[in-house]
Amino acid sequence: MNKDKSIEMKYSSKAGDILQQINSKTKLGELRKIAKDIKKDHELAMELWSTEAFLPRLLAILIMDKKLLSQEVLNKFDKDMQTHTFDERNNLMDWLMANQLTKDKKTIALMESWEKSPSALQRRAFWYYQARLRWTGQTPPDNTEDLLSAIEANITQEEPAVQWAMNFIAGWIGIYDQKYRARCIKLGENTGLYKDEMVSKGCTPNYLPEFIAIEVNKRNKN
Repeated sequence: MNKDKSIEMKYSSKAGDILQQINSKTKLGELRKIAKDIKKDHELAMELWSTEAFLPRLLAILIMDKKLLSQEVLNKFDKDMQTHTFDERNNLMDWLMANQLTKDKKTIALMESWEKSPSALQRRAFWYYQARLRWTGQTPPDNTEDLLSAIEANITQEEPAVQWAMNFIAGWIGIYDQKYRARCIKLGENTGLYKDEMVSKGCTPNYLPEFIAIEVNKRNKN
């Protein structure tokens, strides 16, 4: 039996047609174009999610209905993401956060409750969302002192996926809030996180003293 036939038999014709358009060379921009044509289709999203494949799951995230994302549903997604590689599951959670969870007060409230979630991916979303509030220029909530204290106390013991997001928000606090800048730089020096990481040309390093210096310098030039 050829692959096309097996896709048709296993999935609805709509899902089958879409899966024919996606392969390992498909770019994120192309997924967004497909999603734009579909708009919102939660049933189709769940069918694409059931493929267990990375790119169809990214597309599923774009077309699902945020109103149907309860804690229970998100816990199931979280469990499903564990079958992916480290980078893929982080990408899936970050994509879900940016494209769905930030768009509705109910799901924002869920994310804000995840600081101490037993799930590393949910804790990552909590910290990444706090960073996003700052780098997108929104007025951050009045929780910077509490966040920094929690980061200082816990970052070295955290799992790598969460550690990155905690480090990331410390970077953005240091960039935008001069009052805390020295403290954020010191945090990076004390933990030494990402100090020896090699980064591609044109990319900003994750090591806090360098990250903060580069981004502050960019803003001072503008």
